[in-house]
Amino acid sequence: MAAVCAHSVEELAVEPPAAARRLLGATLWSGPVGVRIVEVEAYGGDPAGPWPDPASHSGRGRTKRNDVMFGPAGVLYVYLSYGMHTCINVTSGPDGVASAALIRSGEVIEGLEAVRARRPGARSDLDLARGPGNLGSALGITLNDYGTRLFDPSSPIRLELRSPVRTAEIASGPRVGVSSAADVPWRFWLPDSRAVSVYRRSPRAPLPATKSA
Repeated sequence: MAAVCAHSVEELAVEPPAAARRLLGATLWSGPVGVRIVEVEAYGGDPAGPWPDPASHSGRGRTKRNDVMFGPAGVLYVYLSYGMHTCINVTSGPDGVASAALIRSGEVIEGLEAVRARRPGARSDLDLARGPGNLGSALGITLNDYGTRLFDPSSPIRLELRSPVRTAEIASGPRVGVSSAADVPWRFWLPDSRAVSVYRRSPRAPLPATKSA
């Protein structure tokens, strides 16, 4: 198992794809439950920033909902998808510049019984934290956890970065379910993990551009 690295906001205060890749293999703890991160998606910010991204929640500027995305790296950004699924993001980039990484899937490495109780409908243990909504349920995270500083040792939700995964061991491709910037290859995953989710392109996304002969 990779060694735990010193907690450092600076390690995530980088461009969105680099921060997202850095999260792969890390452990996200919520109380006694630990999940190894195996799939992430990077998101940038508004047009005034260095990483304009129309698919991002901060793509049109700062609001009450996305305010934490404009703060320092290593902070929890939580939102509801379809009004029911709790999705977990880790902020990235320097303070004042919006970006974050959506945690899409993970492997439960501690607290398995607690997660099974939270996710009784899961077909197998591999499905417990596969997909962003399932992962949020597995960890028991709610909207009340918005703004949690993940590198604070006293926090009930903590992020443990481990030795960086080699680039050769990371796969990449387009993000799931976004209708804007649908072909930007900012989804990253560990291909040796069976807990990675299935890619689904949004039906609202334009068809990919084809190369002329």
